[in-house]
Amino acid sequence: MQELVNTLDLEADTDSIDSPAGLRTWLMERSLAPGDLRPTDDDIARMAEFREALRALLHANNGGGIDPPELRSLNRAGRGGLRVRFAKDGGAALEPQAEEAIAAAIGRIVAVVFVAIADGTFGRLKACPGRDCGWAFYDRSKNQSARWCSMAICGSREKVRAHRARRVTA
Repeated sequence: MQELVNTLDLEADTDSIDSPAGLRTWLMERSLAPGDLRPTDDDIARMAEFREALRALLHANNGGGIDPPELRSLNRAGRGGLRVRFAKDGGAALEPQAEEAIAAAIGRIVAVVFVAIADGTFGRLKACPGRDCGWAFYDRSKNQSARWCSMAICGSREKVRAHRARRVTA
């Protein structure tokens, strides 16, 4: 999930899933799609929409809000259907029911989000509020208070901007 959000680097203006080859490679490297996958432009758009909805959810984890369009996108992503698969050792996992490759890949990521919410670790995954950043990061602070992906970069930039704004209005 973090890796998906970070496929778009706003600062560098690069997107590693903005082409059929890029999306195919990204999915295959994570074992989320079969080797014969041939993504279409619609698949790219659907994955990008899901990615940005996840980013909004991570912004909400960092004190922001989530707008209705992103919420609709997340709920649409969950419609692919997940089922519980029980294992011989007594464990269980959520699996997508979708047969279409992109829907199944999104379903697998939705299952990871659900499990992280259920086990309480999801709140630590945040999106940086820095302008032109939005990078997904895992908050490793003891009290879950990290705000920036990097205090030395984004945190510092925002503090300088705030300082300059105060000087202009004073």
